[in-house]
Amino acid sequence: MIEVEHLTKYFGSTLAVDDISFRVEKGEILGFLGPNGAGKTTTMRILTCFLAASKGTARVAGYDVFEDSLEVRKRIGYLPENPPVYSDMTVQFYLDFNARIKGIDPKDRKRRVEEVMERCAIRDVKDTIIGKLSRGYKQRVGLAQALIHDPEVLILDEPTIGLDPRQIIEVRKLIKGLAGEHTIILSTHILPEVSMTCQRVVIINKGRIAAVDTPENLTTKLRGSERLFIEVEGPADEVSRKIREMPEVIGVTVETGRNGGRNAFLVDSKVEVDIRAQLASKIVGSGFGLLEMRPVGMSLEEIFLQLTTEERTE
Repeated sequence: MIEVEHLTKYFGSTLAVDDISFRVEKGEILGFLGPNGAGKTTTMRILTCFLAASKGTARVAGYDVFEDSLEVRKRIGYLPENPPVYSDMTVQFYLDFNARIKGIDPKDRKRRVEEVMERCAIRDVKDTIIGKLSRGYKQRVGLAQALIHDPEVLILDEPTIGLDPRQIIEVRKLIKGLAGEHTIILSTHILPEVSMTCQRVVIINKGRIAAVDTPENLTTKLRGSERLFIEVEGPADEVSRKIREMPEVIGVTVETGRNGGRNAFLVDSKVEVDIRAQLASKIVGSGFGLLEMRPVGMSLEEIFLQLTTEERTE
């Protein structure tokens, strides 16, 4: 649905986007992550035809963003970081205005306005002047205008910024519900939002793509090992020694000791080797009590930091 190939953007002598390539499949939600100044917003503005690229190509729904920009715009709903609302209009009038300029059939305009107000939970402020709304309500009005023409592709830049916790949950649920019928690129600084909402993630740093994958696959690739958390009843030194005897184990870390002679451990093993059965047998067979065992994944925060810190170089 979205194809980006060798996209490059200069602002004068400053290289903002450096030869990036990625794809977004139909119906997918893709998280777009990166530090401030990484090139996220520039890329999104190119995809939405607000900016021209210096080099490379980009296609949306089969149309080139440079040669067929009008066709691309018909198929995209865009919510920039600052919602594009008119502060002197009422919510309902503003959405009807958007429906008209986006070419929605007059017979369908009222229905579409009602549908997006219901979906974005703004029906209760439909007659309110937008300039009098809170930041959270303005954000939801901005999301409603992006949805008004039922676009194939949604590009959302920080869609939950300014919302309270309840509203954030509602918008996340809305975005997840749009998957399948809409293809979505979601840019955010809120890392848990990506893991809760997106199927894949693009991490961009200094204008270049650092990774494209699912959070789960990135965890495996970056850690270089599988990790288990276990809680065992027994002396920490003796338990550690027994676990290290297993050839598949490449590291054991003792967590803080617990009451009643219980100790917690992080056990690292070779990638794609499931040692749970052997580990349980080893612990119990050595006379210790196995109280808990569960896999430990690398957090999205850890992945993000590992890929975007200065210490990691190609």
